[in-house]
Amino acid sequence: MTINIRTVDQVTILDLSGSFKAGEAEQGFRNSVGELLSAGVNHIAVNLAGVSFLDSSGVGSLVHTFLTLKEKGGKFKVFAASKQVALTLRMVRLDKVLGLVDDEATALAGF
Repeated sequence: MTINIRTVDQVTILDLSGSFKAGEAEQGFRNSVGELLSAGVNHIAVNLAGVSFLDSSGVGSLVHTFLTLKEKGGKFKVFAASKQVALTLRMVRLDKVLGLVDDEATALAGF
């Protein structure tokens, strides 16, 4: 999985591409988020448009990021999930918890 990091206003956006699953992809995401948190970032949005597959480890990483940011008074949103990825999040009832929205503009408006 590749991760491109960019900032729009005061929100850091992680554009993900590939399979978000156990192993290098999940560890790379956690490392990227850890570096951002250490740098003082407290508003993160994750663009899932390029994610072709999401397993339980990927879901766990998203939940961990959400909880960590909530604890620090920050906000977290996910957006633009494919039908398969959105279905995975809905099946475990995390679409609403993680703030899943359809597009970047809607996600940014939630900060």
